[in-house]
Amino acid sequence: MEKYAWKGLIAQGRKEEYIRRHKEIWPEMIEVLKEAGIRNYTIWNVGDEVFGYYECEKGAEYAARVQAESPVVDRWNEYMEGVLIMEMDPVTGAQPLMEKVFEMD
Repeated sequence: MEKYAWKGLIAQGRKEEYIRRHKEIWPEMIEVLKEAGIRNYTIWNVGDEVFGYYECEKGAEYAARVQAESPVVDRWNEYMEGVLIMEMDPVTGAQPLMEKVFEMD
């Protein structure tokens, strides 16, 4: 199973809103993530920074493609504008791939 991590920045003064929106995540967004083979998805926060991690049952490329083709993900991204600041890879349209430095099983 391939692992994937991403990072982002919560817009100043929007932390409570960011948390609220994730507590109320749309069921159709969860369905897209499951369809993409995403499992064990967790987001952590420190200050205004967020770090996400998930495992891709069908590979990170497949997960990225399903998300990129989903109108639900497009709506979610629009919904999160002004709350989350993300650097996006211009080629994939997804978060830049982070380089794994260490892993312990």
